[in-house]
Amino acid sequence: MAAALACPRVRDVVVVTDDAVAAAALSALGARIVPDAPGAGLNAALAHGARSARALRPAAAVAALNADLPALRSGELARVLDFASAFPSAFLRDSAGIGTTFLAATSGAEFRPAFGGPSASRHLASGAAEIALSGVDSVRRDVDTGEDLRVALTLGVGPHTARLAAVPAVARDR
Repeated sequence: MAAALACPRVRDVVVVTDDAVAAAALSALGARIVPDAPGAGLNAALAHGARSARALRPAAAVAALNADLPALRSGELARVLDFASAFPSAFLRDSAGIGTTFLAATSGAEFRPAFGGPSASRHLASGAAEIALSGVDSVRRDVDTGEDLRVALTLGVGPHTARLAAVPAVARDR
Protein backbone atom coordinates (compact mmCIF):
# COMPACT_ATOMS: atom_id res chain seq x y z
CA MET A 1 0.00 0.00 0.00
CA ALA A 2 2.72 2.45 0.97
CA ALA A 3 4.73 1.64 -2.18
CA ALA A 4 1.69 2.09 -4.42
CA LEU A 5 0.84 5.45 -2.84
CA ALA A 6 4.46 6.55 -3.19
CA CYS A 7 4.38 5.90 -6.95
CA PRO A 8 4.10 9.22 -8.80
CA ARG A 9 1.84 7.58 -11.43
CA VAL A 10 -0.75 6.58 -8.80
CA ARG A 11 -3.33 9.22 -8.04
CA ASP A 12 -5.60 7.31 -5.65
CA VAL A 13 -5.84 3.92 -4.02
CA VAL A 14 -9.34 2.55 -3.52
CA VAL A 15 -9.79 -0.42 -1.20
CA VAL A 16 -13.02 -2.38 -1.23
CA THR A 17 -13.58 -3.96 2.18
CA ASP A 18 -16.09 -4.46 4.94
CA ASP A 19 -13.33 -5.25 7.45
CA ALA A 20 -13.36 -2.32 9.88
CA VAL A 21 -9.84 -2.99 11.22
CA ALA A 22 -8.32 -3.21 7.74
CA ALA A 23 -10.30 -0.17 6.61
CA ALA A 24 -8.99 1.94 9.49
CA ALA A 25 -5.38 0.90 8.94
CA LEU A 26 -5.50 1.40 5.17
CA SER A 27 -7.36 4.68 5.46
CA ALA A 28 -4.65 5.92 7.80
CA LEU A 29 -2.11 5.18 5.06
CA GLY A 30 -4.12 7.22 2.55
CA ALA A 31 -6.50 4.77 0.86
CA ARG A 32 -10.09 5.61 0.05
CA ILE A 33 -12.29 2.87 1.51
CA VAL A 34 -15.51 1.74 -0.15
CA PRO A 35 -17.78 -0.94 1.28
CA ASP A 36 -17.97 -4.31 -0.43
CA ALA A 37 -21.51 -3.65 -1.61
CA PRO A 38 -21.49 -6.48 -4.15
CA GLY A 39 -20.33 -9.02 -1.56
CA ALA A 40 -19.79 -11.39 -4.47
CA GLY A 41 -16.07 -12.15 -4.36
CA LEU A 42 -12.83 -10.66 -5.59
CA ASN A 43 -13.70 -9.83 -9.20
CA ALA A 44 -16.99 -8.19 -8.28
CA ALA A 45 -15.19 -6.16 -5.60
CA LEU A 46 -12.52 -5.05 -8.08
CA ALA A 47 -15.14 -3.98 -10.63
CA HIS A 48 -16.99 -2.13 -7.85
CA GLY A 49 -13.76 -0.36 -6.83
CA ALA A 50 -13.12 0.70 -10.43
CA ARG A 51 -16.67 2.08 -10.74
CA SER A 52 -16.16 3.95 -7.47
CA ALA A 53 -12.92 5.49 -8.74
CA ARG A 54 -14.54 6.50 -12.01
CA ALA A 55 -17.56 7.94 -10.19
CA LEU A 56 -15.22 10.65 -8.87
CA ARG A 57 -13.13 10.90 -12.05
CA PRO A 58 -15.08 9.58 -15.06
CA ALA A 59 -12.08 9.80 -17.39
CA ALA A 60 -9.72 7.97 -15.04
CA ALA A 61 -7.64 4.99 -16.04
CA VAL A 62 -8.02 2.27 -13.42
CA ALA A 63 -5.87 -0.64 -12.30
CA ALA A 64 -6.06 -3.51 -9.87
CA LEU A 65 -2.94 -4.54 -8.03
CA ASN A 66 -2.63 -7.58 -5.82
CA ALA A 67 -2.49 -6.80 -2.12
CA ASP A 68 0.10 -9.54 -1.49
CA LEU A 69 3.11 -7.83 -3.07
CA PRO A 70 5.37 -7.22 -0.05
CA ALA A 71 8.44 -6.40 -2.16
CA LEU A 72 6.63 -3.84 -4.35
CA ARG A 73 8.83 -0.98 -5.53
CA SER A 74 7.29 2.30 -6.66
CA GLY A 75 9.67 2.68 -9.59
CA GLU A 76 8.81 -0.74 -10.97
CA LEU A 77 5.10 -0.06 -10.57
CA ALA A 78 5.57 3.21 -12.50
CA ARG A 79 7.18 1.28 -15.38
CA VAL A 80 4.26 -1.17 -15.45
CA LEU A 81 1.74 1.69 -15.42
CA ASP A 82 3.58 3.48 -18.22
CA PHE A 83 3.57 0.33 -20.37
CA ALA A 84 -0.09 -0.39 -19.62
CA SER A 85 -1.15 3.13 -20.63
CA ALA A 86 -0.43 2.32 -24.30
CA PHE A 87 -3.26 -0.27 -24.42
CA PRO A 88 -6.99 -0.16 -23.66
CA SER A 89 -6.43 -3.03 -21.22
CA ALA A 90 -3.20 -4.67 -20.03
CA PHE A 91 -2.13 -7.23 -17.45
CA LEU A 92 1.02 -8.56 -15.79
CA ARG A 93 1.52 -12.26 -15.07
CA ASP A 94 2.65 -13.31 -11.62
CA SER A 95 6.12 -14.78 -11.15
CA ALA A 96 4.72 -18.31 -11.56
CA GLY A 97 3.37 -17.34 -14.98
CA ILE A 98 -0.14 -18.55 -14.21
CA GLY A 99 -1.90 -15.81 -12.28
CA THR A 100 -2.17 -12.05 -12.62
CA THR A 101 -0.81 -9.42 -10.25
CA PHE A 102 -1.87 -6.30 -12.17
CA LEU A 103 -4.71 -5.40 -14.53
CA ALA A 104 -5.36 -1.96 -16.00
CA ALA A 105 -7.89 -0.25 -18.25
CA THR A 106 -7.32 3.16 -19.80
CA SER A 107 -9.85 5.97 -19.78
CA GLY A 108 -13.03 4.86 -21.46
CA ALA A 109 -12.02 1.19 -21.61
CA GLU A 110 -14.06 -1.42 -19.80
CA PHE A 111 -12.38 -2.86 -16.70
CA ARG A 112 -12.97 -6.64 -16.70
CA PRO A 113 -11.15 -8.42 -13.86
CA ALA A 114 -10.85 -12.20 -14.04
CA PHE A 115 -8.52 -12.89 -11.11
CA GLY A 116 -8.14 -16.24 -9.39
CA GLY A 117 -6.37 -19.44 -10.43
CA PRO A 118 -5.06 -19.34 -14.02
CA SER A 119 -6.16 -15.74 -14.51
CA ALA A 120 -3.35 -14.80 -16.91
CA SER A 121 -4.87 -16.95 -19.66
CA ARG A 122 -8.32 -15.44 -19.00
CA HIS A 123 -6.98 -11.88 -19.15
CA LEU A 124 -5.12 -12.69 -22.38
CA ALA A 125 -8.26 -14.27 -23.89
CA SER A 126 -10.24 -11.14 -22.93
CA GLY A 127 -8.08 -9.08 -25.27
CA ALA A 128 -5.90 -7.47 -22.60
CA ALA A 129 -2.32 -6.88 -23.71
CA GLU A 130 0.31 -8.77 -21.78
CA ILE A 131 2.90 -6.51 -20.21
CA ALA A 132 6.25 -7.78 -21.43
CA LEU A 133 8.76 -5.99 -19.24
CA SER A 134 11.83 -7.33 -17.51
CA GLY A 135 13.04 -5.85 -14.26
CA VAL A 136 9.61 -5.59 -12.63
CA ASP A 137 10.02 -8.57 -10.30
CA SER A 138 8.55 -6.72 -7.34
CA VAL A 139 5.26 -6.27 -9.21
CA ARG A 140 5.17 -9.95 -10.22
CA ARG A 141 6.14 -11.43 -6.84
CA ASP A 142 2.90 -12.18 -5.05
CA VAL A 143 2.95 -14.38 -1.98
CA ASP A 144 0.94 -17.58 -2.06
CA THR A 145 3.36 -19.90 -0.25
CA GLY A 146 6.12 -19.80 2.34
CA GLU A 147 8.67 -20.10 -0.46
CA ASP A 148 7.10 -17.07 -2.20
CA LEU A 149 7.55 -15.10 1.02
CA ARG A 150 11.20 -16.20 1.32
CA VAL A 151 11.85 -14.99 -2.24
CA ALA A 152 10.06 -11.68 -1.55
CA LEU A 153 12.17 -11.20 1.56
CA THR A 154 15.33 -11.66 -0.53
CA LEU A 155 14.07 -9.00 -2.96
CA GLY A 156 13.60 -6.70 0.01
CA VAL A 157 10.32 -5.82 1.65
CA GLY A 158 8.93 -2.62 3.08
CA PRO A 159 9.03 -1.67 6.74
CA HIS A 160 5.54 -2.99 7.58
CA THR A 161 6.23 -6.45 6.18
CA ALA A 162 9.73 -6.45 7.62
CA ARG A 163 8.34 -5.73 11.09
CA LEU A 164 5.85 -8.58 10.78
CA ALA A 165 8.48 -10.94 9.39
CA ALA A 166 11.05 -9.74 11.98
CA VAL A 167 13.67 -8.90 9.34
CA PRO A 168 15.36 -5.58 8.63
CA ALA A 169 13.72 -3.49 5.91
CA VAL A 170 15.79 -2.87 2.81
CA ALA A 171 16.15 0.78 1.85
CA ARG A 172 14.78 1.35 -1.64
CA ASP A 173 12.35 3.41 -3.66
CA ARG A 174 9.12 2.98 -1.71
